[in-house]
Amino acid sequence: MPAPAVTDPRTPAATGSRIPLRTVLTSGLRWDLPASLVVFLVAVPLSLGIAAASGAPVMAGLIAAAIGGIVAGTLGGSPLQVSGPAAGLTVIVAGLIEQFGWPATCAITAAAGVLQALFGFARVGRVALAIAPVVVHAMLAGIGIIIVLQQTHVLLGAEAGESAWQNVKALPASFASLDAQTAVLGVAVILLLLGWKYMPAPLQRVPAPLVAVVAATALSLPLASDVDRITFDGSLLDALSLPQLPAGHWSAVAVGIVTIALVASVESLLSAVAVDRMHQGERTDFNRELVGQGAANLTSGMLGGLPITGVIVRSATNLEAGARTRKSAIFHGVWVLFFSLLLAGVIELVPVAVLAGLLIIIGVRLVKVADFTTARITGDLAIYVVTVLTVVFVNLLAGVVTGLALAMAAVLWRVVRAGIHAEPLGARDEQRWRVVIDGSCSFLALPRLSHVLASVPSGSHVTVELEVDFLDHPVQDTLDAWRRRHVSNGGTVEIEESGTATLREAQDRPPARGSSRSALRGGFAPWRSWQRHGRTGHTGPTPEVPGPLSPVLAGVDNYHRRHAHLLRPHVQELSAGQDPDTLFLTCADSRLVPNLITSSGPGDLFTVRNVGNVVGNAGGGDSLDPSVEAALEFALKELSVKSVVICGHSGCGAMSALMAEAATAPERSTAMAGTGRDPVDVWLDHARPSMAAFRAGHTVQAEAANAGYGETDQLAMVNVAIQLEQLQRHHSLRQALRSGELHLTGLFYDIATAQVLQVTPAGISHLDPLPRATDGAGRPGTGRGTG
Repeated sequence: MPAPAVTDPRTPAATGSRIPLRTVLTSGLRWDLPASLVVFLVAVPLSLGIAAASGAPVMAGLIAAAIGGIVAGTLGGSPLQVSGPAAGLTVIVAGLIEQFGWPATCAITAAAGVLQALFGFARVGRVALAIAPVVVHAMLAGIGIIIVLQQTHVLLGAEAGESAWQNVKALPASFASLDAQTAVLGVAVILLLLGWKYMPAPLQRVPAPLVAVVAATALSLPLASDVDRITFDGSLLDALSLPQLPAGHWSAVAVGIVTIALVASVESLLSAVAVDRMHQGERTDFNRELVGQGAANLTSGMLGGLPITGVIVRSATNLEAGARTRKSAIFHGVWVLFFSLLLAGVIELVPVAVLAGLLIIIGVRLVKVADFTTARITGDLAIYVVTVLTVVFVNLLAGVVTGLALAMAAVLWRVVRAGIHAEPLGARDEQRWRVVIDGSCSFLALPRLSHVLASVPSGSHVTVELEVDFLDHPVQDTLDAWRRRHVSNGGTVEIEESGTATLREAQDRPPARGSSRSALRGGFAPWRSWQRHGRTGHTGPTPEVPGPLSPVLAGVDNYHRRHAHLLRPHVQELSAGQDPDTLFLTCADSRLVPNLITSSGPGDLFTVRNVGNVVGNAGGGDSLDPSVEAALEFALKELSVKSVVICGHSGCGAMSALMAEAATAPERSTAMAGTGRDPVDVWLDHARPSMAAFRAGHTVQAEAANAGYGETDQLAMVNVAIQLEQLQRHHSLRQALRSGELHLTGLFYDIATAQVLQVTPAGISHLDPLPRATDGAGRPGTGRGTG
């Protein structure tokens, strides 16, 4: 009878394939089995050391390692993560053991596991990742410092104090009374761990912690009873014990449960994120990972083991050893279990100082220079330092709470703080002032806003530039009151709103953050959207500006105030000459902005514009209009452009004129010439071959019609294709096009939808990856123009 088919959760889920159970159980074993042995060899000494540092029974570390591998490995959502006792929880566990005793600490661990599983079932896995990484890094660094301070005394043969401050003060006395044999063993472990990476590659395949512990233990054997060694009563089975409920202090018990659950969850999820970055396989299911970690902690607490988390050291070792599936983590737990049952006596040969040396290195590696550097670069150094000091010298919970509070305060300060400043416009003109309010402006900014507004001289002409994405009523009220007061003193106030939150909205409705993606903020909105409607509160005498030129001069003024300083660094290197990539021939229509639709800037496009975006070939042959011919020769020979683009647009006035002419005089000859003709009519002779191709059913015309475009826009696309064909025949382009030195293509800008299409003589194609926009009536938009 064939084996039942199941869906393998460890293969790419997207396939949805069902494969035999035997394949599920055996796939990847050639990689996972050796990897599990490597992880096992790393896990045993680390688990023993963490149990010793926590003040728990030594076997509790091995119980947690076995359960972490088997239970969390089977149920967790991170396939390649390895779980077990972690150094990050040693301080918490040591405090709980001191306050409640070991059996009650096991009960707290089991309860924390239940809470973790509830987190997973509530699907808050990703929410836990919202904790600021700087706080987590600082917490781990603080724990590392505590471990180093504690274990330094053990390495010297002295007793560790109850607090970090006591351990700091007692260091001179411990050095003065050091036990030489103990210190030599601990230092030997440290040197081996630090120097193992310099060994030949074949030797490095053996885990450094295993080598250090075995070598130092062998070195200690001739010392017999002169060295303190690990001791425990009975075997692993004897160490299994049921938890006991604490005898009171229930508020402290609740704090302990929540602390273990949160710290273990965050550490596991952060470790899972780090593991995901180290491989390209199946991604972590964070909610399932919390359920798996909760089940492991529940089991560990019920059987007398330490709390469990995902451990990045073991997980990284797992990946480096070649693991492919979760079976590696599970098998590592099985090997730990067999070792604990069959070879427990070997553990009693290990000196305490050997584990102290191992733990000192673990503690040092928790303090990462990279985390400190990142905090300094990102402006979070104060949060990092305060959190570390609080964890070390107060307690872990206080440190984490303090760090989170500081991180939230920093975010609040950075997000809600508005940039507000005032400056005179021109050093010699103190009567014109500019006030800039940028960012998120709420009542928290009122002190700064009031101070800046008070610095503006009375009677001056003031332009207030509001570039905000959040604005509440207190700010609007303050600005309005100041405006009235300033105008009453003989000044003028003009408010330009180019952000996504407005004064009127702040007055009429509850405040809401607007999208920062604004055409006004980008500097490419039409004049009519900001020179008229964008200005509010304009009162008092208006500075004299020539009427017909006022839009241009106002635009230049806006450019100097808002954009010139941003553009200056990019154009300085262009001051000596231009080096464009593309010759861009397009229509003179005012609605088509080449740099806008190509996301280009100064120096990118060598632009040629004329009515109808034509190259000129009314008389046949390969001759072009002289202006186009000159531009083309200069672009190719002097500028060495790599591409030529012809761009048409919807609602083209030139194409509309041709369509109207065809309706009234369909038999008109394209060769018609003579004096007295309108100049535009003469110029349109260059586009009449496009009209002939349109009437003949050009391929582009058919595709544009199928796409839903009207006849005028179909003609505009055919016109682009015909101009491309004429350029392909031109003597100065033929060789460059054949050799691939020059590329030629066409574009079509649909004004109503703000989308760009590609046009070639063979057809059209859409370049926008988003769904096709329409003009609101379910069809591609059209427009009217004089181009």
